[in-house]
Amino acid sequence: MAIYLDNAATTFPKPPAVWQAMEHFMKNIGASAGRGGYRRALAAEEIVFQCRRLLGKLFNINDATRIVFATNATEAINLVLKGWLNPGDHVITTAMEHNAVWRCLKTLEKERGISITVVPCREDGELLLSELDAAFHEETRLLACTHASNVTGTVMPVQAITAAAHRHGVPVLLDTAQTAGAYPIDVQELDIDFLAFTGHKGLLGPMGTGGLYIRPGFDLRPLKEGGTGSVSRLEYMPEGLPDRFEAGTLNVVGIAGLKAAVEYILNQGISRIRSHEEFLTARILAGLEELPAVIVYGPRETARKVGVVSFNIKELAPEEVAYALDESHEIMVRVGLHCAPLAHKTLGTLERGTVRASVSYFNTTEEIDAFLTAVKEIVELTS
Repeated sequence: MAIYLDNAATTFPKPPAVWQAMEHFMKNIGASAGRGGYRRALAAEEIVFQCRRLLGKLFNINDATRIVFATNATEAINLVLKGWLNPGDHVITTAMEHNAVWRCLKTLEKERGISITVVPCREDGELLLSELDAAFHEETRLLACTHASNVTGTVMPVQAITAAAHRHGVPVLLDTAQTAGAYPIDVQELDIDFLAFTGHKGLLGPMGTGGLYIRPGFDLRPLKEGGTGSVSRLEYMPEGLPDRFEAGTLNVVGIAGLKAAVEYILNQGISRIRSHEEFLTARILAGLEELPAVIVYGPRETARKVGVVSFNIKELAPEEVAYALDESHEIMVRVGLHCAPLAHKTLGTLERGTVRASVSYFNTTEEIDAFLTAVKEIVELTS
């Protein structure tokens, strides 16, 4: 029995309704949204509209036109950072960021002369809030942070972060790649200005989908220009959302799948999904803690993390562990730096990396027990 535990990279399997919706679109609709007045084009447009509406319901966004579709969270993050920041601006981020944020910031540092302050975190990934206020100064224009680390699963104290930023008049960009669909997100309660999300992880949708919520009162420079199917006489991108940021033909087949995925999540309920993933994560942590040769990184309390567990076996390289899990047990995990070198620098694993097991709503207790048995066997073979 093959066991998939790389859900922090992309979730698998998907709800059957996801691929069924995509198949239905390709077989029976196939038209571009917003590009025609005939019935199939209108049906495509309705799919896009309904997906936006459902995402608004999931994230408690009153105006779904403020949700802009993108290919993934990375594109959404690039849209904010490159569309908001100017030469000389200062940005605050954290020591647990993914390269989706970090590489973009470093490029803007080089090309636009922005400055960056990285607020440190503890070894378990917890943000040192005591050092946050001192990071703000007159030129600070944005705070960009992950909602949960893709290395340790550590959930950031978003309400405290946004409160601190807004006291200084600074907006917040939240990267929800590891939380959207698997952890409760309310943009009003969390007081979020920009929310970047991806469709292929906790949202249980297909790759190539995602988007950005832009709070009213904020305007960004478009990341790209082109046709929108609306006010085509204009020589520049229209001002209204979402068209201003959706140049070119949308990935409607992907959006059809994402719509079905969000419907599934809303029907199941975030609390039920979260509870199941917490249960599985606690089981992994308890099992690994019983093995003295295993080093576990990140919080031990499941309330402080999403379903991501990073670990190492003392005498083995992470790659050796992953190979043994796959070759002998058909268990799929991720190894390396997970595109998050800042996080590994915080953990002290920058040179080595970690083995990462990450769960989804579709993993079972039996799969987790099989994984723990396999890790124990690997440990015993090396002792």
